[in-house]
Amino acid sequence: MSIHESTRDTADHALAAVTAGTPTGTPPGTPSPQVWPTLQARDARALVAFLTDVVGFVATAVMAGDDRDVAHAQLDWPHGGGIMLGSHSPEREWSREPGTCGTYVVVPDDAAIEALDARLRERVPGTGGRVVVPLRETDYGSRELVLQDPEGNLWSFGTYRGEPRR
Repeated sequence: MSIHESTRDTADHALAAVTAGTPTGTPPGTPSPQVWPTLQARDARALVAFLTDVVGFVATAVMAGDDRDVAHAQLDWPHGGGIMLGSHSPEREWSREPGTCGTYVVVPDDAAIEALDARLRERVPGTGGRVVVPLRETDYGSRELVLQDPEGNLWSFGTYRGEPRR
């Protein structure tokens, strides 16, 4: 994958249709506020490539920095939400140790989790990542699998959407 310095002008990415409830003055296609896990990587460009080419995230923005390979990257999950990451910068006030992130990612249904499982079985070997827990049924009604990326971060993908708000 060729990583562009910024792909923000791409209007047709998977989440561009998310405009309902967007505050006035917010550019069209901007997702509504939500939680964005953030991590740093020793080789941020390689992690972006792994998460997009192997896993299926969409690179919405990848920006270089003067002193870092990747100052900021936004990777959107096609089913909603996303993550932000950058090159490890231990001297900065917002520093995260590479390889220590654990993230749960919602997959919408059985067909999508089966497709992701097949994709990972095909694409993960030889990348430095590994499937830690193969696709399984949980005792709380989810179908999920766990992936470790080449940096050591853990990604749990599952069909459990959380409990309804009260």
